[in-house]
Amino acid sequence: MSFEDIAATSIVVLTLVFVLQISKVENKAIKVALDWFPAILFAYVIPAAFTHIFDWNLSDVWLHPFSRNWIIPITLLAVMSALPVRQLAIVGFRPLILFFFGSAIIATLPVLLVLSFSALDTNAELLFLGDSYWKGLVPIVGGWIGGSTSQLILKELANTPESLFLSVLVLDNILVNIWTILMFQFIKKADSLSKLFNINDPLPEQLEGETEKYGRKVKPIFVLLIFLALASTIYLLNLSFLEMVVSLSVLGFALGNFIPSWNAQFSLKIGGIGIVLVMAILGLKLDFSNLTLPMEFIQLVLIWLILHFVGMLLIAKLLRLNLVWVPIASMANLGGISTAPAVTAAYRKDLMPHAVLLAILSMVTGTAWGFLTIFLFQSL
Repeated sequence: MSFEDIAATSIVVLTLVFVLQISKVENKAIKVALDWFPAILFAYVIPAAFTHIFDWNLSDVWLHPFSRNWIIPITLLAVMSALPVRQLAIVGFRPLILFFFGSAIIATLPVLLVLSFSALDTNAELLFLGDSYWKGLVPIVGGWIGGSTSQLILKELANTPESLFLSVLVLDNILVNIWTILMFQFIKKADSLSKLFNINDPLPEQLEGETEKYGRKVKPIFVLLIFLALASTIYLLNLSFLEMVVSLSVLGFALGNFIPSWNAQFSLKIGGIGIVLVMAILGLKLDFSNLTLPMEFIQLVLIWLILHFVGMLLIAKLLRLNLVWVPIASMANLGGISTAPAVTAAYRKDLMPHAVLLAILSMVTGTAWGFLTIFLFQSL
């Protein structure tokens, strides 16, 4: 191995260990810091800091094709296999409608906003379409709906430049943290707001641990062997990146739904580690010199976020649905597996399984919604 390969491998391993360990630290100051700068962002910034400080060019090391050919496929399999469809019934039909409408708003609204901005200002048209800044909006769709896995996949599919991607990550992190705080406040007032909207909708009874019945029988070693076998098969077929994503999504979904004893909990752990590795390897390519975003871009994302919430309120009103589902569904879309149940717990802890299921559903549908966004932008 060359010096660059050894250096890159060492940096990625150190970053992985740091990110996994800092998440477990009980220090209050560190926990507060991680609320605003989550550990996953360290996975991207630390390798970039090494390359910037030592002026190393690690953009061509062996880890980049290894990540694309092996780590991303296994991570995708892990995440996609974590949603047993049989558990969706406990969430309820109307909350699912609200959730999917929220996702649809996220996926389609940026295209409409770009068209609106372009109609009002030719500079905006040049920025988003001429200079291809729309490619920075696509990973936001993936990050909001599907989380880091979808964000990374859609970054590849949209060919988002590295510097733009990091700027988007920073903006996304700030907005989601602010949004989480706002949703904590909203959910506490959900009952009074429901009465104000003249909505009288009872919430479901406690689930009594229903979500813990499945997914703990297949041993971790067999899960890993299945992932490796499927990833190897896809690799040997020499599919395009898009074909690989679609194939592994279907295969992962099948694993989680046709094997009754599938270990979904372990799959999520593998997915989490894979995400950190992919982010760290991407960080090796980062150039800090262009870490900026135009104001029009930031304004569009802010309007996008606000209209997403307004749209969900209107849908909840039409469905006569208790407004507590609005912050739960919104955080499942925007925050994911950690923040959605945390916000829900501020209202009623026994609803946390519902939030977890919606968040997992968000994880496994984010890439598909991102495909729609890319298609719409490419059709302009």
